[in-house]
Amino acid sequence: MDKLNEETSRGDEAGRPTLKTIAFMTGLGVTTVSRALKDAPEIGEETRRRVQLVARQVGYRPNRAGVRLRTGKTNVISLVLNTDEQIMSFVSDIIYGVSEVLAATPYHLIVTPYSHAQDPMDPVRYVVETGSADGIIISRTQPDDPRVRYMIERNFPFATHGRTEAGLAHPFHDFDNHAFAVEAVRRLASLGRRRLALLTPPQGLTYHQHTVDGFADALSETGASEIPFNTVSIDHSMEQIRARTAQLMRRENRPDGFISSAGAATLALVAGIEDVGLKLGRDVDVVSKQSSPILHLFRPELHLINEDFRLAGRELARSVLGWIGGKSPQSLQSLSVPRAVEPAAP
Repeated sequence: MDKLNEETSRGDEAGRPTLKTIAFMTGLGVTTVSRALKDAPEIGEETRRRVQLVARQVGYRPNRAGVRLRTGKTNVISLVLNTDEQIMSFVSDIIYGVSEVLAATPYHLIVTPYSHAQDPMDPVRYVVETGSADGIIISRTQPDDPRVRYMIERNFPFATHGRTEAGLAHPFHDFDNHAFAVEAVRRLASLGRRRLALLTPPQGLTYHQHTVDGFADALSETGASEIPFNTVSIDHSMEQIRARTAQLMRRENRPDGFISSAGAATLALVAGIEDVGLKLGRDVDVVSKQSSPILHLFRPELHLINEDFRLAGRELARSVLGWIGGKSPQSLQSLSVPRAVEPAAP
């Protein structure tokens, strides 16, 4: 049995639409339908349009095993995610953004999870060694990330959510965390806040250093001073962040301004401030990243700067598909800038 017939017969057995289904509905041959779905240049535009419309209407999906036999490709992109990532829409928005781009292509998304207890290399190595995807998207990048080196050495297409700093050219999309920290300090300084504390990303990740550097540069620019808050990061539990914040706010030399690098952590930060009887907007101001509008609903006094994770997902999908399609890694890099959120009208 040839590969084309193998796909169509397998599809019939599974009771799902196949190339034969579309051929019957359009009155065309199976080979013509197959070529029209692949945008073959020898098939007329009107025929291609008609075949692709019918395919969408009946919910046709190519059989992955058959595709792999014919092309050596899986038509799969693997999104490798840490299952302990903070919520507040990060994961769902990344997935939504990636899926938006893949919807117009033959590619499908699979999520490959791992936890803090695992070596982050494990899921990447599994996908590459088993050939279970054509491309990978990873996050939580390190300055010299071994996953990046591993995939570059194997010429395996990938994109990273975040940059690296080891001189390796690769596709990425990142949020400008240096600019975020500078903008946040300037906002607090404009409110008269002079003693500032930073709730940072975890040490070891590239954007930790970007954030810390931006914070330091802006302190120098504004003349504000730092109140160290390095016993927790946004990776700690909400209970830990809340307790450490309350401890800090009981001190005589307490901060009058906070910068938070994640929306979920901000909820715990505000709870710790209020646990000691202090009022947001009167005794202390907080500038936070946000990825969903929930924070202003929680406390309208917060000063917020958007990080668009749906945009990140779209850019990452375009980047990894671009590499698969033969574009140079250097042409598949993007950086989004902070955008302040205006307070809701009373």
